[in-house]
Amino acid sequence: MAQRAEKAMKRFATGLIVGKFAPLHCGHERLINAALAQCDTVLLLSYSVPELPGCEPEKRQRWLQQRFPQCRSIVLTPERVTAWQLPAIPHNEDSADSHRHYVATVCEQVFQQRPQAVFSGEDYGDGFAAVLSERFKQPVTHVRLQRGAEPDAPSGTLIRADVHRHRAILADEVYRDFIFRICLLGGESTGKSTLSKALAEALNTTFVAEFGREYWEQKQGELGYHDLLHIARTQVQREEAAQPAQYLVCDTSPLTTLFYTLHQFGHAPPELHHLAERDYALIVLCDADFDFVQDGTRQGEDFRRLQQAWYERELTRRKLPFIRVLGPVSERITQILTHLATLH
Repeated sequence: MAQRAEKAMKRFATGLIVGKFAPLHCGHERLINAALAQCDTVLLLSYSVPELPGCEPEKRQRWLQQRFPQCRSIVLTPERVTAWQLPAIPHNEDSADSHRHYVATVCEQVFQQRPQAVFSGEDYGDGFAAVLSERFKQPVTHVRLQRGAEPDAPSGTLIRADVHRHRAILADEVYRDFIFRICLLGGESTGKSTLSKALAEALNTTFVAEFGREYWEQKQGELGYHDLLHIARTQVQREEAAQPAQYLVCDTSPLTTLFYTLHQFGHAPPELHHLAERDYALIVLCDADFDFVQDGTRQGEDFRRLQQAWYERELTRRKLPFIRVLGPVSERITQILTHLATLH
């Protein structure tokens, strides 16, 4: 029994990895897994001044927590540093020693631990370990990850320049934050569903159909209060499960479900209000610029005007930028593609 317990003991009690993780990629994950194999506790620390576009602190914190919940992860922000009464975060271009001493301070004051090892994939780890040893008054070992047979992951700079080209080295949880979600809204008979399919084809990607229509047909038009929350949840789940290429076209959003719930019942559950705040990179409002078409499921022209006016008021109230498209499908696609070209 004693021999088995001895074999189960890991080399270090606590290990440390510091990085921007902007974004978190397979090279980082190899390093973290190597630390987990050798340490009882792994500390992950991330910060960047300036912050890097597309890799904001809340995203990096989420990536680390989702991929490595067994680690202690901290992503520094000016607000957190102030709350912890730490000195200002050093600039990325500051000297190596200023960063090393700053990390030592974070370990002692925030993590309240003094790691015995620092893990890296570069030679700089030797100097890092030396400063930590001096500060902690104990030996700190630099464990450099030995390169495997597979090629190293590109640098964060190269990945950020073309995330979609390098999506194979990003976990799904990470890549999902770089997908450009396009949400199509519009009242009944505004061509929204037809446009979503055509736009997805034009962008060479996929679209998420309106689950509410599908579920309405399954329930033979009888939807209760809780059914509408189920619709919003499922719509989001299908968006999250999609495997698009750069763009994801979404035929409606939980905001639509919120409208129907408020219209039918006068109130909506808190969770639905929360889901209706879901973020989209682009919101497209389809104009009601052609005759209303009754397909046997729609409520009528007056309802279309009511719904259309609600979208405009609600998007404006929420300060959500949107573009309005009108005309035939081909013209609407041109309007969207033209707008997208101004964003890249």
